[in-house]
Amino acid sequence: MKTVNQDDNRMYHLFFGDKTGRTGTEVTIFEITEGIDKQFGTNDIDRLVFKVQSTDTLKYFMQRFDEFGVCHYGLEHYAGRDIVRFEGPDDTNLGLVVMHEDEDLSSYAIPVHTDIPEAHRIIALDSVHVRTRFSEATVKEINRYFDFEIAGKTQLFDTKLQVTIMSNQNNKDHHEIHVIHDNTSQDSISGIGSIHHVAMSAKSLNALQQLEEDLNNRNILNSRIKNREFFQSLYYRDPNNILIEVATMEGAKPEQPNKESKDFNAIPLVLPEYLEPKRAEIEARLS
Repeated sequence: MKTVNQDDNRMYHLFFGDKTGRTGTEVTIFEITEGIDKQFGTNDIDRLVFKVQSTDTLKYFMQRFDEFGVCHYGLEHYAGRDIVRFEGPDDTNLGLVVMHEDEDLSSYAIPVHTDIPEAHRIIALDSVHVRTRFSEATVKEINRYFDFEIAGKTQLFDTKLQVTIMSNQNNKDHHEIHVIHDNTSQDSISGIGSIHHVAMSAKSLNALQQLEEDLNNRNILNSRIKNREFFQSLYYRDPNNILIEVATMEGAKPEQPNKESKDFNAIPLVLPEYLEPKRAEIEARLS
């Protein structure tokens, strides 16, 4: 879906998901053309990792990355799975990892509008890696509000940094959060190429309202509930300053003709109803 940032509609907000638009598969990108580049550090979302079917897929993508001049770090083994870390166009930290053996492939909607062979297509979002100064505080905060439990611990590649792996314990829509304990690096500085926030789900608007009440009772600053029309959500920061969005799984699902077009201009701009009166102004500014 091509839409705009509702807090600053001078920039595009692009939603990528599986062909059904299913909640839990979405990755969104803000188009930011001005500002500083991100600066590496702790207390930040470190990497976004997507799941694929096999190690052969990783080898396929390494060759493709070489052809397109994409920086990657070769085939690695991490937390019991093969993985390839790579950098996006703005040095955004990304990765591909082989899905767990007990995951149910049939529960995922593999994309069709791509020239990638079917066996090598990216299946879904797998995990989010967060780098934190006080890792236990983030682990406790995630466990307090979300259906994630500690699934194990590992070491971060060739470093001595310890990682706590949290899992939603679901083999049909499996997600993980890897909490890296890094209390030696300086705090990161957000900028172009940063991963801005991680979105978690609330089962209903009532559950989101209960979360807002609990955050207020704990004197934790939050955005209050925002009606995005497509869903409703709330933003707050965990003890390590990680920005978390909690969004309802219900909301208006706009029709999106040409959603599989590779011509960006052919994809219609979807706006929430309250911004429709400003469509001409918004489109002129974006162009």
